[in-house]
Amino acid sequence: MREIGGYLGFERYSSSRLHEGAVALNCGRNALAYLIRARGIRHIYLPQFLCETVGEVCWRAQISVTYYPITEDFLPAALTLADGAWLYVVNYYGQIGNERLAALARKYGRVIVDNAQAYFQEPVAGVDTLYTCRKFFGVPDGAFLYTDARLNEPLERDESFERMRHILGRFERSASEFYQDSVANDRSLIGAPLKAMSRLTENLLRGIDYAAVKARRTRNFRVLHESLGARNALRLNVPEGAFMYPFYVADGARVRREMQRRNCLLYTSPS
Repeated sequence: MREIGGYLGFERYSSSRLHEGAVALNCGRNALAYLIRARGIRHIYLPQFLCETVGEVCWRAQISVTYYPITEDFLPAALTLADGAWLYVVNYYGQIGNERLAALARKYGRVIVDNAQAYFQEPVAGVDTLYTCRKFFGVPDGAFLYTDARLNEPLERDESFERMRHILGRFERSASEFYQDSVANDRSLIGAPLKAMSRLTENLLRGIDYAAVKARRTRNFRVLHESLGARNALRLNVPEGAFMYPFYVADGARVRREMQRRNCLLYTSPS
């Protein structure tokens, strides 16, 4: 029963969010966990260039994993899947367009697209696709999954109020002061049980001006590419609503240290 009175609570937003038709879950790794269970996946091919959390999900689910290399265009190198296996494709920095993703789906059949770095890119029809919210917005968790597979079990709804310290702290102070809280929040999601997206995260996502964020991120990427593209070893397109600008140079570690010394952000920001 909803309480009445006492004191005022957080405002409820009513704007539409992106990915309204997708399954709303508590984090990106659990979007994959959901698919593993709903699809009955027993063997998956993962790219070698990959965040370790994806491998951890597969390890916890006790499924077989085969790692494959990617090309300079971020696409899977030529490979033959084992019978019944699934291909996990990461859309690195939003550089793989939907035409190429659709071609991969036609070629390999069982394909999962990880759009964690391409929040503003629409999913390819009929292809299981996952998105992660906190890589793009000031939310503590949250993910979306497009799939026609469904778990025949109710999901408990997650709660996020205890994960908000680093977000609220940065709003009023500096990011560096609350960086360790951000790290702690990341760690808290390791091994987190599969749950539905929290009401708080869902509410925050309904208060975002997505058009403005998309335009700012696209502009940031374009400005950086115009300045750094000639020195960048990567061949890049300018994606809509970019995640970050990847800058690949021989002395990248030194450049990164110097940027950190100058308190420069190492990703494009919507703010």
